Amino acid sequence: MNEHQEPAAGARPPLTRALDGEELLRWYWTLQELTALARELDLPRGGGKLALTDRLAAALDGRPLPPPPPRRRSTTAAQLTAPVDGSTVIPEGQRCSQVLRAHFRQEIGPSFHFDAPMRAFIADNPGRTLADAVRHWHDTRTLAAEEPAPQFEFNRFLRDWHARNPDGTRAQAVAAWQTHRSRPKDAHPHRGGPDDH
Repeated sequence: MNEHQEPAAGARPPLTRALDGEELLRWYWTLQELTALARELDLPRGGGKLALTDRLAAALDGRPLPPPPPRRRSTTAAQLTAPVDGSTVIPEGQRCSQVLRAHFRQEIGPSFHFDAPMRAFIADNPGRTLADAVRHWHDTRTLAAEEPAPQFEFNRFLRDWHARNPDGTRAQAVAAWQTHRSRPKDAHPHRGGPDDH
């Protein structure tokens, strides 16, 4: 296909400045692909894949760019040290530390891990308590299971594919991912299907 040909119906288009924002958002792109287009359009490339995608969509549509993500808080802030309990207050600039991990595993169980909702809670809620954080964990389990962060889509796809295909190889799973990401997002009613073997 030369540069001026239209892609076949349903085919993933090339990632160029000719796309509009809606079409950009319909497809899966690697961070490397998005960064290359941002460089070509002379756009800031920082802030992670989600922020970069939003920035590119706005630029391709001729809309104002979204505000840059807030700068990370200084890591020199005082951090909690053991022992901690449910009444311990989260200080400004607290990181998702081993002290917090140990406390949450004691309170929640071995399934605890710092996912996006918990990292955001710790970062955005100084003054709240660790008991509030435990409640937040339980309140967000359904959301966390149903809506993985976009940057983890590949890992989630591989895990789900191997659960459905326990005898499948990694090469088969990666091939299934390539097929999955070659389709628009709105063509995926679920992650994979009978044709993903």
